[in-house]
Parts: sequence; C-alpha cells; structure tokens
Amino acid sequence: MSRIFNIGVQGATLATRFLLIFFLAKFLDPALVGYYGLFTVAIAYSLYLVGLDFYIYVSRELLKATSEKRGTLLKGQALLSLFLYMIFLPVALLVLSHSDLPKQLVWWFFPILVLEHLNQEIYRLLIALSEPVSASMLLFIRQGSWALLLVALMSWDPLSRHLQTVMVLWGVAGLGAAVAGVWKIRTLNLGGWRQTVDLHWVRKGIAVSAGFLLATLALRGINTFDRYWLEYLNGIEVVAAYVLYFGVAGTLLTFLDAGLFAFNYPVLIKLNHEQKHDVAHEIVRKMLFLTVLASAIFAVVSWLLLPYLLVWIDNSVYSGAIRLYPYLLLAMTINALSMVPHYALYARGQDRPIIRSHVAALFVFVLATWIASKYSPVFAVPMGLVFSFAVILAWKGVAYAQLRNLDRKPKTVY
Repeated sequence: MSRIFNIGVQGATLATRFLLIFFLAKFLDPALVGYYGLFTVAIAYSLYLVGLDFYIYVSRELLKATSEKRGTLLKGQALLSLFLYMIFLPVALLVLSHSDLPKQLVWWFFPILVLEHLNQEIYRLLIALSEPVSASMLLFIRQGSWALLLVALMSWDPLSRHLQTVMVLWGVAGLGAAVAGVWKIRTLNLGGWRQTVDLHWVRKGIAVSAGFLLATLALRGINTFDRYWLEYLNGIEVVAAYVLYFGVAGTLLTFLDAGLFAFNYPVLIKLNHEQKHDVAHEIVRKMLFLTVLASAIFAVVSWLLLPYLLVWIDNSVYSGAIRLYPYLLLAMTINALSMVPHYALYARGQDRPIIRSHVAALFVFVLATWIASKYSPVFAVPMGLVFSFAVILAWKGVAYAQLRNLDRKPKTVY
C-alpha cells in the first residue's frame, strides 16, 4: 500500500514538473527558458561539489550503525559540507558573475543551492532509512508544490510571466520542505548528536567518496556541458527546445527512481550485507524486467502525446526541433537500463566499475559530440549522450554479469 501511495505522490510531482516545463515554454520567451535550463544544471552540478557525494558513504554506514550513533555520522557530514561551502561558493559566484546568465539568476544561486542541497540530503537520508513515503512527500513540497502554483499564477496573471517569479516560488517551496524535513528527522530519534565527530571516519569517507565524486562529476558534467555546448553550436533558443525535450524524456528516470529503485536499493544493500546474494540477484532480475516494461510504455505514450502539447505551446522554436526528442528518449532509456546494474554493483560494494564507466563516458561524450558537430551541430549533443550512456550500460552490465557468474561458482570446501 505504501508503495502505491509513494508512486502516486511521485506521479503527482512528476505531473507538476511536466506541466511546469510546458507552461514555461508557453509563457516565457525561448531565451529565458534556455537561461533557466543553464541555471538548473549549474545548481545540479554545484550540489556535488558542496556535497562531495559523501552521502554514498554515509548511506551504507547508516544502515550498519545503531540508531544511537547515526546522529554523529550526520553531524560529520554536515560539518564537511560547511567546510566545502566556504571553499566553493566564492569561486562559483565569481565564475557565474562573468557568465551570460542574467544577474537576477546569479543572485539567486546561493539561496537556491543551499536549500536544494539540504533538501536533497534529507531526501537521501529518508530513502536510506526506508522512509520513502516521507521522502516523496517532502519532494512534492520541494518540487511539485511551487510548480503547480506557478502554473496557476502564470495562467491567471500575465505580469507574473518572468524568471523572478520562478525563483521566488522555488525558494519559498525549498524553505518549506527544509523545515518539514528537519522536523521529520527529529521524529526519528536518532542519537549521537552531542558526540564528538570522528575525524578519522570523515577522512575515510572522503577517500571512499572521492572516487564516486569523480564518477559523478563526470556523469553530471555530461548533463551540464551538453547545454552549454549546444548553446555554443546553435544558440540559446535551441537550448530552450533541448530543455523542453530533455525534461520530458528525463521523467522516465525520475519515475523509476521513485517507484522502483528507491524501494529496492536499500533492500539490496541489506541482502548483500547478509550474504544472501541469490535473493539479491532475483530482485535485480525483476528490476530489469520492470525497467524495460516502463521504458517501453513511456516511449509510446510520450511520443503520442508530444505533438498535441506542441500545438498547445504554438511556438516554432519547439515544434521545429522535435527531431531532437527521439535521440533524447533513446539516451534516457539507455540511462534508465544502466541504473539496474548500477544499484546491483553499488549494493555489493563494487564501486570501481561504476567510477570507471562514468569517467569513460565523459571522454566518449566529448569525442562523439566533437566529431558529430562537424557534420550536424543540432544533433551532435544528443548523439553524444546516446553513445556515452551506451558505454555506461555496457560497462556496468558486463561487470554485473561477471559478479553474477562468480556467485554461481560452487565454493570449494577444505
């Protein structure tokens, strides 16, 4: 029952985000939609620099620790993030102030980044502690509530149709989600908040997370540089169309995260910790089947609905670039499939294939996009995405198959 409710809440969040991108395309100038897309990926990339992907280490440690010690672990994570903010923020603001982003967006960068980071870590914590419903409710407050309000406001009041309204509502919703999230954590009665932070544990976590950070920065680099590279090749209006179609295709992975992966990866960690590898492999097999099924249904439904939505938007910038969507849909489908072996490897502690595949994918993306740009600047970036995600899928798939074959070998008893 909780899974159905969770999927419903996540579905409502997805629906509002889906409406948001189409209403932005409908009511804002394409250039502003393009700048909004550049701002969001700048925030998304920065989240990893101030978080250091430390949550990957913390999530596994939390599941092993008793409730009385979990507060100490989270306290160590918070202190590390505070230190990273002191280093990163001045540099980020300096770079953004010399970028093409409108100044109003630059000034919103710090508050939005802090709120998104806090809410994201709370969301991950609740998922790791098997509280997916609470996590989904907070996600709706953070992402869905303000999107729904913005859609209504822009439809009713033409004066609200500018990026400043978007930023204000985004910030208010983020603050509300953060307050609710902190309250929820307090109800979990996690102990150890007053204990001294174990700096050795933090240093060990940094060493473990460093490899994942490299992998994540490489992967997020693909989903950040793509928009900036596309702007360089084709202009900001093409970025607006790219943002629209990427937003549609990206809902596939968001839905799978909420309805499938969020429920199964904590279970996989627990099963592998208990050496119940056969049961874990069976769960992975079911995850793969459901991912393929969901991807197929999503592809058909989105392709059938998209033309009608473009007629409603009634802007040639978007309708003229619909040829981008098949490439982006294929890229997101491959990416979704790669998440199955990803979580299987992560739950087993097999981090190296994940890290290496992401780093290799960045090089493939750069090479493929550079070559394709010589022949088709419009399709160069989407083609680069397809090739890079295919490398990730193949690499992780082979690594997981090798792990599965190793588990099938009979153990020699002496």
